[in-house]
Amino acid sequence: MVVQVIVISGSMGSGKTSVMAEASDLLAAAGVIHAAIDLDGLGVGHVPEGAWPDLAYRNLAAVWQNYARAGATRLLLAEAVETAEELDRIQTAVPDSEIVVCRLTARLETMRRRVLAREPGMLQDTLVARVAELERLLDVAALEDFSLVNDEASITDVARELLARAEWL
Repeated sequence: MVVQVIVISGSMGSGKTSVMAEASDLLAAAGVIHAAIDLDGLGVGHVPEGAWPDLAYRNLAAVWQNYARAGATRLLLAEAVETAEELDRIQTAVPDSEIVVCRLTARLETMRRRVLAREPGMLQDTLVARVAELERLLDVAALEDFSLVNDEASITDVARELLARAEWL
């Protein structure tokens, strides 16, 4: 059985997690069985340096197995995909998957403002600075199948367009 995956990529503050959650709500309202996972959430912690590179992907594989056993054949995944190797890791973690990558974009100022608001702690300056750096890396990688602007439109409209472009609704 083929697993359909939409990877929602984009720089910090582009709205990956928010769009994923809204797309999940739209799918649920339409009765579409699916899972929605924010990969960042599967990789929070402090472990020895050698353990870090694929820990989130091993966690994704374990969590996905549980969703698959429950009957899910579709996955919304929020993750800033910077390299083709990261896409390969997702493919390995979610066997038999067909991956579509949607890149969310917004003005740098919008993304910086969002990160500033959500990251009040000691790493705030570092994370705000990472917005532009990550945006440049994503520009160079160009791994997306399509892009959506998530600046002025409502989150519901962006999520609806995501699902339409991926041909899920």
